[in-house]
Amino acid sequence: MSGLQSAAQIPELRKRLLFTLIMLAVYRVGVQVPTPGINSEALAAFFQQNAGTLFGMFNMFSGGALQNFSIFALGIMPYISASIIIQLLTVVIPQLEALKKEGESGRRKITQYTRYGTVVLSIIQGSFIAVGLEGMTGPGGEMIVIDPGVQFKLMTMITLTSGTAFLMWLGEQMTERGVGNGISLIIFAGIVARGPSAIVNLVELVKAGEVQLFFVPFIILLMFGVVAVIVYFETAQRRIPIQYAKRVVGRRVYGGQSSHLPLKINVSGVIPPIFASSIMMFPATIGSFIQIDWVQRVSAAMSPGTVYYYICYIGLIVFFCFFYAAVQFKPEDVAENLRKNGGFIPGIRPGKRTAEFIDKALTRLTVIGAIYLSTICVLPTILISQLSLPFYFGGTALLIVVGVSIDTISQIESHLVMRNYEGFLKQGRIRGRR
Repeated sequence: MSGLQSAAQIPELRKRLLFTLIMLAVYRVGVQVPTPGINSEALAAFFQQNAGTLFGMFNMFSGGALQNFSIFALGIMPYISASIIIQLLTVVIPQLEALKKEGESGRRKITQYTRYGTVVLSIIQGSFIAVGLEGMTGPGGEMIVIDPGVQFKLMTMITLTSGTAFLMWLGEQMTERGVGNGISLIIFAGIVARGPSAIVNLVELVKAGEVQLFFVPFIILLMFGVVAVIVYFETAQRRIPIQYAKRVVGRRVYGGQSSHLPLKINVSGVIPPIFASSIMMFPATIGSFIQIDWVQRVSAAMSPGTVYYYICYIGLIVFFCFFYAAVQFKPEDVAENLRKNGGFIPGIRPGKRTAEFIDKALTRLTVIGAIYLSTICVLPTILISQLSLPFYFGGTALLIVVGVSIDTISQIESHLVMRNYEGFLKQGRIRGRR
């Protein structure tokens, strides 16, 4: 019995899959709903002319919503930026750290703060974009804003903020009632939806002679190679052996069995590139709309393709790899749980020594994971920028698509395994997801 047939036979899983597909369809419909007061033809021509700049990357993450200047033009990035800010504040503010330890009630409170932050960031970004658009023109000199003024600024700010708030709600609903992480799936859907147009643009570039034909097989091989590397590292793990001591309770003997503690090479998944991209976009997007010389120079220096951009991008990826690993994985808590359950690592004393051993192993794995993510996200992008190709063929986009696909399939697989079905894939469960 195939994985799809098994999934269709489980009513709960079938409802979750259907709900996720419907929500993604709603998102894609919203991408096509334009914000009033915009000359869509002039804006489309502007984005076609600036496909290889920061606007092209922002447009990729918004699933084409920015190019259409739809109600979802800001995308989900303000929510991601707000999540970064809240997580950073959780480390430095004791009250937020205490909330995080309160369980479900604390998590709901932190989620509420994240929503408030999302609205604030959306208002700021929407205001800057509205002001910037009024001074922009298309390639032919035509104005992008049909009727500039206070009314346009206010309407645009409210529309874009409302669109991001709706996307935030949509993502939360998919996470709770669907399959997979809703926020990641929204970004995933936007990138996948822009894939066909990216292929068409590549064909047009080849016809126009801007891209040599003999480079096309190289690009295809590069993409397949990147996907293979991503799959390998996303499923790879180090298994630390765990031995449980025997315990006699009455006439029964418990424990005495062997197990393992799986540590993924890339503990943080696709979170660091998404967070890093979000931070790189926020100041550069605002700066690109402010017509001041020094601001323009800084914005140009931080645009994709420059040395400063790649240095900051790699630095942010490395930072978020370690930050997210430290937030999500506590060696002290793992060591304490092992001690309480009679488990220990052979040759390592329980307690503090075990925590130090796990922390050392996790640090080494995080270093490897950070190098892997930086290489995947930067090297293909550098090669592609030299060929003047859209960002859809870059390593960041491929990492998000493959990583989110693996995580979503693993969640579907967990539903199947819980009900004694085979995994979603015929060969069994995904390695690294056991």
